Amino acid sequence: MPGRIAATGVFAYGAAAGLAADLLVGDPRRGHPVAGFGRFAGTVERLLWHDHRGWGALHTALCAGGAAAAGALAARAVRDRPAASVALTAATVWAVVGGTTLGREARAIGGALAAGDLEVARERLPHLCGRDPHSLDGPAMARAVVESVAENTSDAVVGALVWGAAAGVPGLVGFRAVNTLDAMVGHRSPRHRRFGWASARLDDVAGWPGARLTAALATVAGGDPRGSLRAWRADAGRHPSPNAGPVESSFAGALGVRLGGTLSYGGRVEHRPVLNAPGRDVEVADIERAVRLSRRVTALTLVTCAGGRMIIGAIKRRLI
Repeated sequence: MPGRIAATGVFAYGAAAGLAADLLVGDPRRGHPVAGFGRFAGTVERLLWHDHRGWGALHTALCAGGAAAAGALAARAVRDRPAASVALTAATVWAVVGGTTLGREARAIGGALAAGDLEVARERLPHLCGRDPHSLDGPAMARAVVESVAENTSDAVVGALVWGAAAGVPGLVGFRAVNTLDAMVGHRSPRHRRFGWASARLDDVAGWPGARLTAALATVAGGDPRGSLRAWRADAGRHPSPNAGPVESSFAGALGVRLGGTLSYGGRVEHRPVLNAPGRDVEVADIERAVRLSRRVTALTLVTCAGGRMIIGAIKRRLI
């Protein structure tokens, strides 16, 4: 019985420790496990690439499936040792989440914008998002940063914790692998329009629950719950991304700002709908507000996911 009780708390203790490590240490500048996976996936792409969806699906299956399988083997190796399981979960959470780096990069750009140094802000913006920085002025960069903080709160933190609560270490590793593949090949460039189709669609599916939880928690944790809910309901479906829509619209409503509009990615201009039209234009100070909201959402996600897993475990024990 003690072992079973300890097992139900593995994710809770491990996730809390992993998030604490991310807060204290952040991402390593060299040797990051996600970067190593990216290099592996790039090598597999070079070996498999054909302008065909089927070859892209094979690439996705080998890379994401292989990562999840490796996580499952590691978890199986320590499943009878709760302390080791907690340590493995903590290390995995630290490796796959990126909340501290997200906040650090956003604040660095915000600091440059506040100082009026647009060139430094343009140099740092690609560290955070894929926008073309040379086409953006100060307010447009501030808006891009707020949008990236919102979207990456879901992609880099909440989605991983949701899948970790659902499937343990394999869920954590698998989600980060899928999300990384989408960033690598899921965009609509000529090379990846067909090859990256499977990665993009799988990322949409994997990100669905985390995006909705992010939007819900942003509504709860933001300064304007009614405005956040109103923007979410009115504008989420108008966004071209099924997962970025709820997240960005709820953040826009919570912060009282307008997001969306005309964007430029690598010379390709997109005219997206405005999110939370009644809001005001984004200001530099809103970057810090977005980072703080992201932190609150992260804390609530830990409570929600860890608590939910422990409650489900308790129910299962009663039924056995």
